[in-house]
Amino acid sequence: MKSSLRPLLLLTLLSLSGCSTLDYYSHLATGQLQLLKARQPIEQLLGDPQTAPELQQRLDLALQARAFASAELGLPDNRSYRLYADIRRPFVVWNLFATEEFSLQPRLHCFPIAGCVAYRGYYDQGRARGAAALLAAQGLDTHIGGVEAYSTLGWFADPILNTMLRWSDERLVAVIFHELAHQQLYVADDTAFNESFSSFVEREGLRQWRAARNLTALDPEGEQQREQFIALVLASRERLQQLYASDLPETAMRQAKQAEFARLRRDYAALREQQWNGMGRYDGWMAAPLNNARLLPFGLYDQWIPAFAQLFEQVQRDWPRFYQAVAELGRLDAQERQQRLQALQP
Repeated sequence: MKSSLRPLLLLTLLSLSGCSTLDYYSHLATGQLQLLKARQPIEQLLGDPQTAPELQQRLDLALQARAFASAELGLPDNRSYRLYADIRRPFVVWNLFATEEFSLQPRLHCFPIAGCVAYRGYYDQGRARGAAALLAAQGLDTHIGGVEAYSTLGWFADPILNTMLRWSDERLVAVIFHELAHQQLYVADDTAFNESFSSFVEREGLRQWRAARNLTALDPEGEQQREQFIALVLASRERLQQLYASDLPETAMRQAKQAEFARLRRDYAALREQQWNGMGRYDGWMAAPLNNARLLPFGLYDQWIPAFAQLFEQVQRDWPRFYQAVAELGRLDAQERQQRLQALQP
């Protein structure tokens, strides 16, 4: 570990107060340091005859995607994703989402560098589960999701992780684009803006990657089903928003909430049987308990993608001009930024 990392992490910890807060940030610092210590240069691994051939193939692909990201998409050209780390677990962190019982607004968590975000990350699944249990005891809806990759927003050189290598080649390439987009632009306190922006860069970047290599989508049917499934969940979110804004008594609202989740399951079953020929791509997700927190990632990662797509067309699909236009949006106050994004939505 470089000695320059220690002052930054110590400064972060010392700026906090409260035992529970200090314990959480100590956990984050320890997890991040362990990850940084596990990094190895990919070029070194590619030249090592002891590196397994399959690992060499995946890491070589990652370097190709990394070069494409900077050369063709205008994303940051740094050491991120030119390193590899095997952290010997299936997820790098587990994100905990939480909402009030009758709200789709996430409980925000604020950090010294990243600002306020809609989740709290844990390097240990047991810690995440314990925190979720405490929130559930307070009457909140909670959801824990395993995460294979994340960005430190350029503070450190983020590595390719073993957790990412379970994906298809196409998914691996896409996530490199997504995480580098976070380094390109990040607006504190606006998770939906950041994730929708990075998701658009990921999708458009992947489309250009395929075109440059004369590749077709590996699973066009799967992509269409994914879009339909997201639309289904977002429609359910919208109905819940209207429900929570009503003046129904608490008991009636609780019943209506559960009725909406039952409707979501019925709508999914109908879509699967009538349009997907019975293919249950999302059966596992739908079979798990549903609550407000479980729906949060959909709104956060997809909400403004059509707006960013429209903005990309307005600047004649020019990446530098696009990033400049998005940065201008990021400098607006939250209310005006949301109004501008809403105006861009088809």
